[in-house]
Amino acid sequence: MGSQQPQHAGRLRLVGQREHGGDRPPAGPAAPAGPQAAVRSTTAAVSAQSAATAPAAPTTPVPAVPATPVATPAAQGGFAEVLNAAIEHSGLSLDRIRAALAKQGVRVSVTTLSYWRRGRSQPERATSLRAVHLLEELLGLRHTALTALLGPPRPRGRWVAQGPAPDGLRVEQIWPGETELGEVFAELDAPPAGQLERQSIHDAYYVDASRRGNLLRMRQVVRATVDGVTRHVVVHKSDEGVETCPEITSVRHARLGRIRRRPLSGLLVAELLLDRPLALGDSTVLEYEVHLPDSGPTTSYGRFFPAPVREYVLQVHFDPSAVPVQCERFDRAPGTDIDRHREPLWIGASASAHVLTADQQPGQVGIRWQWE
Repeated sequence: MGSQQPQHAGRLRLVGQREHGGDRPPAGPAAPAGPQAAVRSTTAAVSAQSAATAPAAPTTPVPAVPATPVATPAAQGGFAEVLNAAIEHSGLSLDRIRAALAKQGVRVSVTTLSYWRRGRSQPERATSLRAVHLLEELLGLRHTALTALLGPPRPRGRWVAQGPAPDGLRVEQIWPGETELGEVFAELDAPPAGQLERQSIHDAYYVDASRRGNLLRMRQVVRATVDGVTRHVVVHKSDEGVETCPEITSVRHARLGRIRRRPLSGLLVAELLLDRPLALGDSTVLEYEVHLPDSGPTTSYGRFFPAPVREYVLQVHFDPSAVPVQCERFDRAPGTDIDRHREPLWIGASASAHVLTADQQPGQVGIRWQWE
């Protein structure tokens, strides 16, 4: 979230005309991303971002919320149920609610609001709790009607203190046992997650004639959820037993900043410095290549998702002289090594296979193949 400013004495103000029966939350929200993890067998990539506080863009004067609270129906249940009922009764879209909170200096993305009302995440940070107090006023609820329903915050360790993206996984859930990663992130002052929403991710993985995966081309379309986003931190890791780090090249729409390598564990952490600071709502496209060290014949590629992504496309390209005899898609729940879904894939005349997922939730998606 962005910077927190003193609360104004006046009532909240909404952007645009108030409508009855407001917009529904998006069917496939993209969570801001927390670390994004891409793996080749055990090769992975994680992403984070930093944001510098910057003034919000000016908006057209808008009508204020009436001084008399809106009479909301009594709602039974927990925080999510009460919040959802109040939003439905108000007739306000999530985007108008987000804009009203932003005018009070509290930055909350539409995705986060959607997760709160659906019970998929819970406000815990100081800025989030202030947003909840403002929501009580905006939605015509009595004071503490929502805050009283929030349970105690989850335990937070060194890495958890940075916070996962809304509805996302913590770093230790993505990289169990990777103690070096925490040290490197601390050295780079890696920012909290959630400041860039992943609209789409496209991975193109290339396997050569020797059956070795040697190149990954990655393309991400991201949108800023706060003002002043300036960098993107990515992590790639070699397969187990390979004491050589991957290398990032051919960066577009950004440039390489600081790079940290841990050869004994095959770990690479790098900053991507954006071409320009992103204001709230701005988007950009990030592209780069990862040259992978030789680890022998490759039999799978997959990406870990610590936070939801609207669209994910994975293509695996095989050399025409070395095409597998069988290929399948696999899906796994977060933190497990057991497939929850498998699906045969066709390798066409182009010697490639692909998967497409919409509204990808936390977990792992990948392609595996057999050579004979």
